[in-house]
Amino acid sequence: MPSTHEFKYQWSRLSDLSALQVHQLLQARTSVFVIEQQCIYLDADEYDLVAWHLIAWAGDKIAACLRVIGPGEKYAEASIGRVLTRSEYRGTGLGKQLMSEGLQRLSAQFPETNVRISAQAYLQRFYESFGFAVSSAPYLEDDIPHVEMLLIQPQG
Repeated sequence: MPSTHEFKYQWSRLSDLSALQVHQLLQARTSVFVIEQQCIYLDADEYDLVAWHLIAWAGDKIAACLRVIGPGEKYAEASIGRVLTRSEYRGTGLGKQLMSEGLQRLSAQFPETNVRISAQAYLQRFYESFGFAVSSAPYLEDDIPHVEMLLIQPQG
């Protein structure tokens, strides 16, 4: 298994990915969010078309990924979602590296915007480690407990 520094990051719009890469991305997300979490919902949605996708590649396989949605598309703020690390790469620090890379790319793409996420409640501490703070009461999304969290970015 590669160490976290051996992953190659790709920051792309869906339309800039090859058909094979889109298939791999949607397959990775379905394997985690639908199959592993036993949650029947439509993972591929309209936000994929306007999002930036950050993919961590281990050779020709997706090890981790997330998507960034710009301000005004889903929330007033920018948003990060569909964050996943494939099971074989969990516990390596890749999730933290992916999130750090995603926040850096988001800040470069959308300077001085705050970031709102809909986080699975069990990951609250993970996101708090990046400066996010809970901004809602717990709620169910697709029968999974979630909380909204907000990261206030430095201005100017």
